[in-house]
Amino acid sequence: MNTLSRGMVIDVNLDPTKDSETGIIRPCVIVTNNTYNARVPVIQVVPLTAWSERKISIITNVEIAPSSNNGLIQKSVADCLQTRPVDHRARLVKVLGELEGGIMAKIDDALKIVFDLT
Repeated sequence: MNTLSRGMVIDVNLDPTKDSETGIIRPCVIVTNNTYNARVPVIQVVPLTAWSERKISIITNVEIAPSSNNGLIQKSVADCLQTRPVDHRARLVKVLGELEGGIMAKIDDALKIVFDLT
């Protein structure tokens, strides 16, 4: 398995879920720092969902275009409000790719809003 690092796009099995939580096997972006990622099995991820006009209008969502670098096959949205911890030993399905730095900066900005860190 590849060493997991911040900014990687990975398929994660998010089931089981409850109520309005994002579920199923879906792409997610790793947002924990690399020191943490190397030392513990629980990582923090932001789930990606299918792009829509409504979803992209939410300030804490970030649009991501598919590319050969990130491994996505359709335009997606990083739903930063749905950030969650996952144990990669049990939930990681596969590594897809890595996000470009500019997209990670937008995700960082959205996470600052979600967690009131601005």
